[in-house]
Amino acid sequence: MEDVAGLKRRFGDLGAAFAAIDAAVAAEIADGPTVPEVEWQAIAAGTVSRDLPALIRRRGCLVVHGVFPATQAAAWDDDITRYLADNDAAARVRAARPERRGTAPPQIWPIYWSPAQVAARQAPALAALRAWLNRLWRSGDAFDPDHECTYADRLRRRVPGDTSLALGPHIDGGTLGRWCDPVQRSPYRAVFAGDPLAFDPFDATGRTAPGAADANACAMFRTWQGWTALTAQGPGDGTLQVVPIARAIAWLLLRPFQPDVPPGSLCGAEAARFLHLSADWHARLLQALRPIPPVGPGDTVWWHPDLIHAVEARHDGTRPSNVMYIAAAPDCPRNRAFLAPQAAAFTAGRSPPDFPPDHLETDFARRAGPAALSALGRRQMGLD
Repeated sequence: MEDVAGLKRRFGDLGAAFAAIDAAVAAEIADGPTVPEVEWQAIAAGTVSRDLPALIRRRGCLVVHGVFPATQAAAWDDDITRYLADNDAAARVRAARPERRGTAPPQIWPIYWSPAQVAARQAPALAALRAWLNRLWRSGDAFDPDHECTYADRLRRRVPGDTSLALGPHIDGGTLGRWCDPVQRSPYRAVFAGDPLAFDPFDATGRTAPGAADANACAMFRTWQGWTALTAQGPGDGTLQVVPIARAIAWLLLRPFQPDVPPGSLCGAEAARFLHLSADWHARLLQALRPIPPVGPGDTVWWHPDLIHAVEARHDGTRPSNVMYIAAAPDCPRNRAFLAPQAAAFTAGRSPPDFPPDHLETDFARRAGPAALSALGRRQMGLD
């Protein structure tokens, strides 16, 4: 593979391009970007503000309130608590991860197939919401916005006082691949062609084929990363922070080409790892980091797969901050290729292909299997 210094020489002088996106990002920061909020009922009824879609595309994130009744979210939370306790899940996690210190329970649980998670992923309301979110993208024939694919993910159950889950500002998905993919196939081609202001973060071109440039840390293409709140949480509760500027990814991509960066550096990017931002290289963007607004049980939070986000260093609240990670992953070649191995893991109770092979749930009591799937759930899992 081409070394970083050679890659930089190939792209040439991108100083003017960086100056343009730096000015645009500075203007966004001065504008005081916030996270858009909307009621699910307004989306379902088609009564959202005409300006909302453009604002969401600009911010790259949103909170949708009331997707599930609070009573339903609370019942799921209680059921997950029982599922973990009945199967001695905390002890099994400690046994699978001997490097963990102490006896405190994990804050991110490698649990994927509880009845509550499987039920939420196939809920009709969530399918309708994800279809609406998918249509905020320019998909063309790259994906089908109305056909969702299941991407099984974990649980966050963060207890008051926890400091173990601190996760600094970062972006998920591919890192090194964002720079190394041939320009003509890259979703970031306008950035590297020297016109970052023409870059559209919501253009799906180049993202939906297996092996796409943003795929080397997440095999599936997620139009939106997201979670469903099981408990109330907000600023100070050890929950999500974001930089609500969708085009900030263009700034990140051009930063390594500036004269203060060593020739062999991509400002911390490595293959198959998420990219942590640092004050040394990314101080401009860190100015815009802010917490999500308060959410209640049954609300959902969504962010663009290129969006910078973090987890608060400490949970200073008084109640657990519990969520189910559930993303939007529409039907496309890249996602379809993932479904068969994931469905096999689901049937056997193994960890999904993208995650460490803990396989904790193979003998869990009450683990959801194919019989728990509705017709919609079977289709999302690629079984029909």
